[in-house]
Amino acid sequence: MKSVTYFAGFLVFALVFSGGAFASDPSPLQDFCVAINDPSLVNNAFVNGKFCKDPNLVKAKDFFSQGLDVAGNTSNPSGSNVTTVNVDKIPGLNTLGISLVRIDYAPNGGINPPHTHPRATEILTVIEGTLNVGFVTSNPNNTLFTKVLNKGDVFVFPIGLIHFQQNIGKTPAVAIAALNSQNAGVITIANAVFGSKPAISRDVLTRAFQVGAAVIKLLQAPFMKQY
Repeated sequence: MKSVTYFAGFLVFALVFSGGAFASDPSPLQDFCVAINDPSLVNNAFVNGKFCKDPNLVKAKDFFSQGLDVAGNTSNPSGSNVTTVNVDKIPGLNTLGISLVRIDYAPNGGINPPHTHPRATEILTVIEGTLNVGFVTSNPNNTLFTKVLNKGDVFVFPIGLIHFQQNIGKTPAVAIAALNSQNAGVITIANAVFGSKPAISRDVLTRAFQVGAAVIKLLQAPFMKQY
């Protein structure tokens, strides 16, 4: 009995003091959060997330959204549409670390182009149609993991890795995805590289992609028109 008591006491001690050892800062909820040292600027301050409403003023509508039954407009160059349900749509998601998206894909190749979520892992479920999905691991291997998904299939895209989905069927496709951040963020690779504002130097891009300046100019053209 004495040894059991000793072990229980040691376990409690370990749990209490290991909490400090493994504690970490909360994950960032936007691209950056620069500290403010000037008190005169405090009224213009942002927080890592959003300010909290007085609990006595909270209503059921703060935890509610609607419209995911409505198909998104896929009449665009990518042939896809992402309808996001995050903290901007449901204020009650603040600090809960979760969000949701509906993705619509046009038939015959509609694509959610290669992109990353810097702050979230994504788990995707196909509701209708057939998708070819995949993600690429980090350097130096850059391994592609890809799979064809049908209705009811589920696939996971690890946090921060480049991934994509494409409708390889002849009918519209729909997927629902959950992300473990209230504001996962999204960086579409082509848009970021070829459509940044201001533009990345063509010398940088020609060296990075090992092609001529004329090719880079051609690749930048459709993205520059969007701005």
